[in-house]
Amino acid sequence: MTVPMTQALQRKRAENMKVAVKSFDNKDMGEIELSETVFGVEPRRDILARVVNWQLAKRRAGTHKVKLVGEISGTTAKPFRQKGTGRARQGTTRAVQFRGGATAHGPVVRSHAHDLPKKVRRLGLKCALSAKRAEGKLLIIDKVDVSGKTKEIAKQLSTLGLSSTLFIDGTKTSDLLVKAIRNIPKIDVIPSQGANVYDILRRDTLVLTRDAVHQLEERLK
Repeated sequence: MTVPMTQALQRKRAENMKVAVKSFDNKDMGEIELSETVFGVEPRRDILARVVNWQLAKRRAGTHKVKLVGEISGTTAKPFRQKGTGRARQGTTRAVQFRGGATAHGPVVRSHAHDLPKKVRRLGLKCALSAKRAEGKLLIIDKVDVSGKTKEIAKQLSTLGLSSTLFIDGTKTSDLLVKAIRNIPKIDVIPSQGANVYDILRRDTLVLTRDAVHQLEERLK
């Protein structure tokens, strides 16, 4: 039997989901209430591991290759006669036991990608976002205002106390922001539709714009 949630408990949970909004100059810009179904999920390490492994497997080129017996150049004649030598019989010097011969059971060109249910992928992204919020490593900014100068944005990042950070912007990432950030190590920026578990977890702090929050909640609701 489901016990109805009291109004006091509902208010308390709503208060816990409120996060302060900062400007890019570290000024207060009010608050935003995050969706509990997206940013309040209990993080599951097993789901995060499955999604990260799925992402990295898809990224692998799979161009590893060794030469099989049929691909080794050389004569097809027997290296010596069948009987009378006291040695084990051999059919070709291209076999795996000879120097310069083929490689046994080596890798071949193939795709390492494997399937992962869409529900698991969605849950993985929710877990990653919720984990950053639970750890206090989620920062919401009103919008990104940059002039395109790396020196200036590096100063602003220092003001915000950011060193290893992933920025997730709205539908389209500002070209000025991309140009200003690409020379700063451990700082990445992607649009909201490119948000993924691996990039979120590999950086210490996650920074979302207001637009990114609304679009992620709409995408994952």
